[in-house]
Amino acid sequence: MKLKFFLPVILLGSLLTSCKDKNVDPANETETNNWILANMKYWYYWNDHIPTSPDLSKDPASFFESLLYRYDATLRPDGDRFSWIQESADELQASLGGESKTPGMEYKLTYYPSGTTNVIGVVLYVIPDSPAAKSGFVRGDIFSSVNDQKLTGTNYSQLLNTQDKKTYTLAKLDKDGILEEGTTKREVTPIVLQEDPVFFDTVFTFGADKIGYVVYHQFIPEPYQAKNGLYDKKLDDIFTSFKNRNVNALVVDLRYNPGGYVSSATNLASLIAKATANDIFYYKEYNDEVTETNRKKFGETYFYDKFISKSQNIGANLNQLFFLVSSRSASASELLINGLKPYMDVKLVGSKTVGKNVGSVTLTGEDKGIKWGLQPIVSKSLNKDRKSDYSTGFNPDFPVTEGNILYPYGSPKDPLLGEALFQITGTRIARQVRGARILQEEESQEITSTIVKKAGGSNMFYK
Repeated sequence: MKLKFFLPVILLGSLLTSCKDKNVDPANETETNNWILANMKYWYYWNDHIPTSPDLSKDPASFFESLLYRYDATLRPDGDRFSWIQESADELQASLGGESKTPGMEYKLTYYPSGTTNVIGVVLYVIPDSPAAKSGFVRGDIFSSVNDQKLTGTNYSQLLNTQDKKTYTLAKLDKDGILEEGTTKREVTPIVLQEDPVFFDTVFTFGADKIGYVVYHQFIPEPYQAKNGLYDKKLDDIFTSFKNRNVNALVVDLRYNPGGYVSSATNLASLIAKATANDIFYYKEYNDEVTETNRKKFGETYFYDKFISKSQNIGANLNQLFFLVSSRSASASELLINGLKPYMDVKLVGSKTVGKNVGSVTLTGEDKGIKWGLQPIVSKSLNKDRKSDYSTGFNPDFPVTEGNILYPYGSPKDPLLGEALFQITGTRIARQVRGARILQEEESQEITSTIVKKAGGSNMFYK
């Protein structure tokens, strides 16, 4: 059996379910279900709540679901919001490594104007050299129709939740926030892409303030199936530049980061923290069986991770540390914030985070001929002070919404970045246009975004 440890992402929609195929051999399903049950009895954080006599005749997806101690606000407020199963273990592992079939752009969907059933898509960012980039899409683009059908609250899922070629019709918002339907169309065909999560960085200089800014979209150490730590090294190089330029304030943009590998969270934390390699970054709390087995095998070191000694660390020179966050920031993003809080004055700008203080593990049964992959919650995460009090999310110190008029990364007009720069320097570097302020009020009408469907989408993964 193969397994990899993670810190869960919120995965919704197409990754979870499987229809029962009447041609499937029931004996194979029973073997798969026995494998699922054995692993869940050992690994699952809530293994003491697994039914004593589960129905092994169910299809694997339904059987897995029947074992879970699912969250219920009234009955099970301490329950599981994040475990999932996927029919293809190969696709599960690829998605966790940042590889997926995609048009190459992430977007949010929102009702616009507020109070109507009309839906628009707002492009959050575009992967370089992707089909979306080659067709001309950029951050901030808005589309209102797909395949010549206007998006509404009843058809957007059907029009968008397929992996075939699509034609998007662009629209725009004028300075007063009025939607103007356009005629420009862009055709995009999804392909399998590897996403580089280290997206943008720059340094701002305002008098004595030298402010490093980095945009990080997912905690992934390297491309899928690579063993080169490429993306972690890319962050190392950015922090080398920050250090050489005497950066004394830092803004880390995690607003679209749903989580990922804990190893990458530890790496980034070690570039930032006012701490040493002898200091605890975070603790892991498991069920009694995993705890007993691994305490005997590995000792207490199994249950915590320390910071790594990094020559690129800028903590000693940092006077201020800000994270940009949103309702899409989860899991490893929150682990990073929680782990740094005992060592530094951490400030958050944006909106409330997801609240994922638990971690998962990837389980595959390739050696047994089982094609399914499991991503169950196996642990709870705590910082050096044994605090894990963010199950409902971190509240921002400075609440700001980005609205529906988006600015390029690094623009001080961006509401979240602009607020962080103001808090650091005491000066408003740039002001938004009137329409942007109006459109911030539309944030409450957001329906969903493609970020929540990313693996890592609230996942913290232990590798």
